[in-house]
Amino acid sequence: MKRCLILVVLSLAALLGNLAWAGSAREDSTERLQNSADVLKEIAAAPDKGIPEEVLKNSKCIVVIPHLVKAGFIVGAKHGRGVAVCRTSAGWSAPAFVSVSGGSGGLQIGAEGVDLVMLVMNDSGLRHLLSSKFEITGEASAAAGPVGRHASAGTDWKLNSELLTYSRSRGIFAGLTVEGAVIEQDADSTVAIYGNDLPFKKILLGEVAAPTPAAPFLRAVAKISHQAARQEAREQAPEDQKTDNRK
Repeated sequence: MKRCLILVVLSLAALLGNLAWAGSAREDSTERLQNSADVLKEIAAAPDKGIPEEVLKNSKCIVVIPHLVKAGFIVGAKHGRGVAVCRTSAGWSAPAFVSVSGGSGGLQIGAEGVDLVMLVMNDSGLRHLLSSKFEITGEASAAAGPVGRHASAGTDWKLNSELLTYSRSRGIFAGLTVEGAVIEQDADSTVAIYGNDLPFKKILLGEVAAPTPAAPFLRAVAKISHQAARQEAREQAPEDQKTDNRK
């Protein structure tokens, strides 16, 4: 009898522990979605100092890592968790949770938190992202993206780079090199929000409905992509149409 009581108590303790972990993981993941939305809102609010409209309009996927931690002494390291979405025939996919980790050589002292934004620009980059885990290996894989309302005609962002990367620190956006970093699915956050460890590829291909906590982030994604498309269309319109639009 005593042994049965002990087993019951231990089972209840384990259940309560699992419930507490699930609640905490869900809160953390929901907060990450909101923080990622805030990063995109900052981009939308400062188009002259952020990611060029042409780059946003042509991107296939958007990956946001709010508060990526860069730290180290002699050898730098990076770690962070965030979310990714991809364009589908029906619009943007539900968000998939990702983690970024890895190191880079160079003399560094101290720690710095930055927001990281990565844009997948071509089919090769999309295939890598859909694989659930890949390493950023060099300039053919990723490059620091151009900054400003428009990408300079002299830049080669349309050519070979699978990813264009940006950092935001103290409200300022700049290109960021993340060579050596590994991007993979964050299984714990996926379970916390979706209830199951859903395949990364299935989420990003639009085969999974977006959960309620993702709504603020998806609104921010829609806003920034629509804003970029509208602005580019407005600036490509004939002069007489531009005059009419300004009236």
